[in-house]
Amino acid sequence: MSSPAYFVRPATVDDVDTILELVVGLATYEKAADSVKATPELYRKNLFETPYAHTLLAIAGSANAPGTAIGLAMYFFNYSTWTGKPGLFLEDLFVDPSYRGQGVGKALFAELGRVAEEKDCARIDWQVLKWNQPSIDFYEKTLGATAMSEWMGMRLEGDQIQSLRQFRLAPSSS
Repeated sequence: MSSPAYFVRPATVDDVDTILELVVGLATYEKAADSVKATPELYRKNLFETPYAHTLLAIAGSANAPGTAIGLAMYFFNYSTWTGKPGLFLEDLFVDPSYRGQGVGKALFAELGRVAEEKDCARIDWQVLKWNQPSIDFYEKTLGATAMSEWMGMRLEGDQIQSLRQFRLAPSSS
């Protein structure tokens, strides 16, 4: 069996432009390219200066002769009150369309699994768009993932977050 023509490594601060290119590629695939507001500066700040999330990159070629980035997995840690352990939340997974079907997604998940085991995570969670049947099939049939259909995602953004101020408790006078 020959070695794959790619490898996986953690992203570095020098990769912020590449990360943004791959995220735009994902957003384009998801028919939401206009929704990307991230910038290299925001990635530099929020992935490396204060690391709220981490990124793995799949790179064409070898570690000795690297080529271009062909995929990414961006993740962060959460916590399960029920298991009493951390979890790994996969925010985004993207493989360049010309490299799909070559094991890149499996390699990224293998590395996520290594990280999850290293950090003693109870689970790996992620979301997938309901219309993205090729990805759903990959997750269920290849990885053995379980769909969490009983859960519904919820979100607050921008002004909605600011509106939470109305519920703040007044400071107590001691």
